[in-house]
Amino acid sequence: MTSRNEWPPAGDTGEGRSSGRGAGGGRPDNGQPQAPSAQAAPAGLRFGYGTNGLTDLRLDDALGLLADLGYAGVGLTLDHMHLDPLAPDLPARTRRLARRLDRLGLTVTVETGARYVLDPRHKHGPSLLDPDPRRRAERVRLLTRAVQVAADLGAHAVHCFSGTVPDGTPEPTAWARLADALAPVLDAAAAADVPLAVEPEPGHLLATLAHFHHLRRLLGDPAPLGLTLDIGHCQCLEPRPPADCVRAAAPWLRHVQIEDMRRGVHEHLPFGDGEIDFPPVLRALADSGYQGLTVVELPRHSHAGPQLAARSLAFLRRAAALARPSAPGHPTSAPSTVTVTPSAAVPSASGPAASGTAHDAASPPGGTP
Repeated sequence: MTSRNEWPPAGDTGEGRSSGRGAGGGRPDNGQPQAPSAQAAPAGLRFGYGTNGLTDLRLDDALGLLADLGYAGVGLTLDHMHLDPLAPDLPARTRRLARRLDRLGLTVTVETGARYVLDPRHKHGPSLLDPDPRRRAERVRLLTRAVQVAADLGAHAVHCFSGTVPDGTPEPTAWARLADALAPVLDAAAAADVPLAVEPEPGHLLATLAHFHHLRRLLGDPAPLGLTLDIGHCQCLEPRPPADCVRAAAPWLRHVQIEDMRRGVHEHLPFGDGEIDFPPVLRALADSGYQGLTVVELPRHSHAGPQLAARSLAFLRRAAALARPSAPGHPTSAPSTVTVTPSAAVPSASGPAASGTAHDAASPPGGTP
């Protein structure tokens, strides 16, 4: 019997098969009809689905599902139920996974938002802001391991976030800890030629686009440092509309997560259940030249993962078909009046522009879905 992380099955070496990775999905080797061409998605976008929304499926089954539906790729969260980053033989398991992705024609980004992969009692613990340097080092080791996994898989980015500010920690101290902790991860990312895409997360120290730019300046604008933009978080928290956030973030954009959301409420919702107008967002992504995956992020809906994966892709394709290209000199929406690079003032993680205007509908403030 094949374990959930073992590919290919016993007796199947995967040799001599057509590698369809990045070529449009489907299973070219099993005699079944191929899935619709993922590369042919309207507006030139490539859609993926996060494995954190498919945790009730074995990873092998989840990947097969996404390929059959016609997704271009997968947002792979390193976690105990899928590709466990702490279990033995990670390099061998990663190689098998790379072959599986090749056969299915799926590209990948590596995500590191698993809730309890390091600490079974504290959500997202330890973080890069933990007061104990030994605990911070555990998170750094996980992120550098994720960079190596991403390099071995040919992933287009590694995602991470800052974590919440510990009680009693002054914000300048928290920013200094974050910059110091990320330095070795960025060195690993540079050596592996894999961007590190930091996500602004409601309730965290780094909660907004302005905070990302503050970190960028603290670190001296290193080349491997990029941005994960969560479209729902823009609706939840940012002062400008999500499409304007995409345009403002475009020079640093390395990974995109997408779902519906309501203003001021940090709750990841299926498409149509929130307030976001998606065609302008997808048009802005297409116009930005972004080349990575746009990954559906529904981590609290794994119980209905297969159905939501199918519905989500159909919704995104319809929305992308409505995202008509702008005529020369006639943008689809008015350009943002907010400058791309924020002022040099240190942003506050506790002010209205950060987590003060939003709350998480399903977890304590500062938590990630």
